[in-house]
Amino acid sequence: MSFIMPKVPAMPALPPAPAPMPDPPSYEDADRKAAIAEKERKIRAARKGRASTILTSAKGLEDDEYSTKKTLLGG
Repeated sequence: MSFIMPKVPAMPALPPAPAPMPDPPSYEDADRKAAIAEKERKIRAARKGRASTILTSAKGLEDDEYSTKKTLLGG
């Protein structure tokens, strides 16, 4: 009466254990610091280009020569 209690197949052999992972790379090396410094330099250069065209600030005009220039209308 094997249909009531069927035979259980044998478990297959376990696969071999994986090889240990190599150490992760260090993020504090000189190449990474140089790349970050170059990226920040490019960002500052891009900001400087646009910011130099803005002549006003929260206090108003930065140069008084534009606001005190005499005009032809008697000012």
